[in-house]
This record gives sequence, structure tokens and C-alpha cells, in this order.
Amino acid sequence: MRRRGLSIIFIALVLLVQGCSRGDPTVAGAANRLINAASEPQNWLTHGGTYAEQRFSSLTAISTANIDQLGLAWATDLQSERGQESTPLVVDGTMYVTLAWSKVVALDAATGAEKWRYDPKVPGRFGVSACCDVVNRGAAYDDGRIFVGTIDGRLIALDARTGALLWSQLTVDQSKPYTITGAPRVAKGLVLIGNGGAEYGVRGFVSAYNATTGKLAWRFYTVPGDPARRDGAASDAILEKLARPTWFGDAYYRYGGGGTVWDSIVYDPDLDRVYIGVGNGGPWNRKIRSEDKGDNLFVGSIVALDAKSGAYVWHYQETPGDTWDFTSTQQMILATLPIDGKPRRLILHAPKNGFFYVIDRDSGKLISAEKFAPANWASAVDSKTGRPIENPDARFQAKPFLATIGASGAHNWQPMAFSPKTGLVYIPAQEIPFLYVKDTKFAYRKDLWNLGVDMMSTPLPDTPTAIAGMKQALQGRLIAWDPVRQKEVWRASHAGTWNGGVLATAGDLVFQGLSDGTFRAYRADNGKEVWKFDAQTGLLPGPISYSVGGVQYIAITAGNGGGFALALPSFDAPRAQPPARMLAFRIGGTSTLPPLSAAPANPIMKVAGEWSEGQIAEGASHYGQVCAACHGMGTLSAGIIPDLRRSGALGDRAAWRTVVIDGALADRGMANFAKYLTPAQAEAVRGYVAQQAAKAIARGGK
Repeated sequence: MRRRGLSIIFIALVLLVQGCSRGDPTVAGAANRLINAASEPQNWLTHGGTYAEQRFSSLTAISTANIDQLGLAWATDLQSERGQESTPLVVDGTMYVTLAWSKVVALDAATGAEKWRYDPKVPGRFGVSACCDVVNRGAAYDDGRIFVGTIDGRLIALDARTGALLWSQLTVDQSKPYTITGAPRVAKGLVLIGNGGAEYGVRGFVSAYNATTGKLAWRFYTVPGDPARRDGAASDAILEKLARPTWFGDAYYRYGGGGTVWDSIVYDPDLDRVYIGVGNGGPWNRKIRSEDKGDNLFVGSIVALDAKSGAYVWHYQETPGDTWDFTSTQQMILATLPIDGKPRRLILHAPKNGFFYVIDRDSGKLISAEKFAPANWASAVDSKTGRPIENPDARFQAKPFLATIGASGAHNWQPMAFSPKTGLVYIPAQEIPFLYVKDTKFAYRKDLWNLGVDMMSTPLPDTPTAIAGMKQALQGRLIAWDPVRQKEVWRASHAGTWNGGVLATAGDLVFQGLSDGTFRAYRADNGKEVWKFDAQTGLLPGPISYSVGGVQYIAITAGNGGGFALALPSFDAPRAQPPARMLAFRIGGTSTLPPLSAAPANPIMKVAGEWSEGQIAEGASHYGQVCAACHGMGTLSAGIIPDLRRSGALGDRAAWRTVVIDGALADRGMANFAKYLTPAQAEAVRGYVAQQAAKAIARGGK
């Protein structure tokens, strides 16, 4: 009964908010459509479904009563390799999907037939700056235009009907290793876009561009730069007043400082504000970038900005002086919920650090914060100061620190969902231990990983038992969380599996994909699994729901890849990789996927060679800094990006040099590494990979 009563209250509050927004005389024309997106449940007009980013569909044709009849309506080959992270948009019967390498395809939402395709022709060399694969998490729509960010830092506007280029704006300094993987947002005629690259040596910012002309309207930097220069940006005054006093030394601006806004950007039409989630510091290790002192504003923070001018309004820092890669870039949900018996406008946030935050979005004040995952870096968040109570060993300066929640986070980019019917947030949570060891030999290398953490110190699995244990350590779970009572209501656990994004529906269902290739539905009230589909490949993005001709569909982008998923799923066992697909389901759907063919992988190479222990150790060090981001820690690759242990070039010194030093495959994303490695160092890397290949063969790998 309590849940039913809460459902009525929540739905009434949602309708009240929508009603207030609908009459806003300051917003006219097409912008009203985005503000009132909840009144068009047949569409999915913006990245999170509506400006509230709740990822909730009010459609009810698919429900717990008929979920057993849900079947595949259509599947379309997206003609794309590498990781797929896109949340598609649906506008008036057309679906817009972004793909790896920032490509865009428009499909008929009822049949999957392709309408048009756009390729921004990103040069392959820019792939080396993408920490977590050349992914793209989605597009934005407004007034007949589709907006997408590209890996090489452009913001592009396309005609939604034809795919023709309307304008293109370079948003970053391409001499620095910036990337764009996140979805833009549109608010009041402005397109908002951030960027990534904190690990590589960049300084974060968010920009707003005129949606019609592409002209820059404002920019807000998230961390201070060189004190001898001014940016001429909306952030100038507040960075000098609040942020710079929290940084020490000069390494932070020489190394970039980080703080990239690589994912979550939310527009609040009630307050005409933009909320940005700010990422980690660069390098990760605060000892290197800020003498191990200071809060380092605004890393690990939510920052509220005036939508029109970009001026600072307030901030709340979730991870002061972040040294663990605990970004605050994860999705923010806006909701109005009863706190102490009174309706409050809130931000609901579950970032990497393992705490669920409820924040007053009028003032930026913390209302509550509780652990949703067993994070051991801090025991709690002080309710008076809003600061975490840290484990004194967590900063890993005196000795290594084994974190129960590490750099992959308790919740990463995979979107969560909120149901006004149940009052619950559904979090794709995970528990992935991480050993933090300071890099005692750190030397800054331009355009490469600069973490200040020794990534090669973590023991790598050398036996089938160790591999099984490492996979088991990856604990994925879907958690239903009550944000008012700040407690878990139910969970669905998936050991050894990487979580995908979540959709909640008024049909009392929660949908989620997993890296094991299954797409699942759960009852929203108790978490009982009620449906499962084998998609043959990883399903990591957020699903959506829409309708065409009165028929409700559930759709999801399918295709393994992206960050951690590049490595752990397969270890030494090659598996078939079906093409990336868009999958759409409906009640009574009868389509099927073609059978999965045998894995076309090359065998692990047995390489004859003579490398000294010193060469192999040197190769391991260079591999960790130069190669591991794409090819997997310890060469443990899923094969989405080539498994170097299976490379034909591994057995031939000259061929290896042609690829690594001469850049023979640069157009395919394998950059020329001549400015990062000498030929001798490249040969040392070959020795290390050959050693790892031999170990794989010894433990039964093929």
C-alpha cells in the first residue's frame, strides 16, 4: 500500500512539473517540444528520454502481464566495428543511432530499414587518444537537426531528414589529446558539449554553441589553467576565487589538470540551469599534480551553471582531491520528491565512488549520501560538512591500497533509470577491486597515459584458476535503490559480467543488457527476472522505448567494446564477434538472429626469440603506458581491438616495426608510435607480448 500511495504522489509531482514547464513563455517553438518530451512517449527525443534524464517510458503496451510474448521485431546490421555505447533517439518514426568512430545512421523505427548514413571521416590517428575505445554515446535532436560530437573534437549538425551536413565546429585544440565520446544536449537553442582526455594531459571544459549557426556562445573551464593567462571564459572569475586556492604547485597546469566533462550534462528547465558532472584529475595521483594537497576544484564535482551565460551558480564536490579516478561524470537524474514531508527539487547521483547522493538542486546543498556499493576508500559522508570520511590508507602514498571499488567505479557511464511509479532508482552497479600503487618512476609523457599509478603492479592471472577468480571478482549487479529512505530495496546479481544501461517503464518493468550478450527484463517492484533474450554480443548502452502506429517497441544498440569490456570477457578463449546491430522488440515479434559462426580468430602465436629479462621488464612498462588502454592490461584482449598475442606481426621483427614505428595501419586506428617509442623499445614490447603469448599457450589458450 505504501508503494501504491507513493506512486500516486510521484506521478502527480511529475505532472505538476510538466505543467509548470509547459506554460513557460520564455521558451518558444521547437524548444517547447524538448521541455514537454514526456507528453510524447511515442518518441525518445533526448538522451535521457526527457530533460529530467530519468530514462522512464510511460508506455504500457508491454507489461508484466504479457512480457512472455515479447519477441524480436527487427535487427539491423549497423556496419560498424569496435565498441557501441549509443542511446538511440526516435523522432516521429525515425531512429537516429551514433556508432563507433562517431558515425550516424538513421533508421525506420518500425522496420529497421536504413534511411541515411553520415561518416564524419575521423582520421584513424585520433583513436590513440580515446582511453576507452572510439565509442559514441549518442546524439541530440532539436528543430529538424541532429547534433553529434566526434572523436577528433568536432561538433556537427546534420539535417535530420537527409543527413546532409549543416555546420561543423571544432570545439577543442587538436594539438592536444582531446576526444568527444559523450552525447550533446540541447537547451534553449544552445548545443552543450564536453570532452575527454584527462588521463592524457588535457584541461576540461564544457561549451555551448548556437544550434542554428554553430557559433560559440559560452565556455566554462572546470579547473584553473596557467595563472599567467586568462581564458576570456565564463569561468574566469570563479576559478580564481574558489578553485585556484585549492591547487598547489605548477604541475597541474603543466600536465592539464583533468576535470573533463565527458558524459553527463543536464538542463533544468525549472531553474534554467545546466548541471555538469566533472571528471577525475590529471594525472590521477594527487601527489603528482598538486603536491598531495587541496580539494582541487572542480574535479569530482557537480557544478551548476546559468544556461544562458555559463556563469557559475553553485557546486558540490563528491570526491575532494580525487586521486582514484572517481569521476562525477555519471548520469544525473532530476526529480521532485518528498523530503521530510515536503517536495524538494533534487539531483539523484550515483557516481564512481560508491555513494548515492541526494542534492538540493536549488542550493546545491547535500541532503543525504549513503553507500550503494561496498566502497572502502571512505567510511561515510559527513552530513554536516558534506565531505567524505576517508580511510587514512586510501591515498596509497605510504603503501599500496587495495580498493574494493576502483577506477572502473561502482557505477560508470552505463545509465541508470528512475520510475515515478515505484519511486526507485535502478543502478547498474558493480564491484571491481583495484590495487592502487604509486608510480615511483613517473615521468610525464605528452599525449600518453599519465596516471601516477603503477598499472603493471597488479598481479595478472597466469593459470585457469587465477583467470576464473579474476572473472569472478567482477561483480555486476542491478540495484533498486530508494532515494528517499537511502536504502537498497532489491538486487539482481551477475557475477563475472559487465553491466549495461537501464530502462524503466510504466509497464512495471526494468530492462537491462549485459556483457554476456543477454538482454533481460525484471519486475520493477521486486527484481524478479521475467524475460531474457540472447543477443550474441554485449549490450552495454541504455535501452529505450517508443511506439510507431500504436505499437510499443523496446530497442537497444548491441555490440561489445568500450573500456573494461575490451578485455575481461574472453581472456584466452576467442569467441565470435557478430556485427554491431540495432535490436527492436515488440509483443508478438517473431524475427530471429542468424546463427553465430565459429570464432574466426588467429591462434595465439608461438614466437621464437631471445629477449633478456631486462628487455621484457622494459617492454612490460612501455606496454602498460602505451598499449594497454586499447589492447588490454597484460595483453588480455577480447579481440574487438586486435589481440596482439594473435598478431601475425608478432613473429616478425620487421613487420612489428612497420606497424608500431612506421604506422602502416594508422588509417585503421593503429597510430604511428615513433614519437613515443624507439625501435629498441618497440622490440622490447614485442618481447613482452611474446612472453604473454607463451604463458597463454602454457595454460591451454589457443
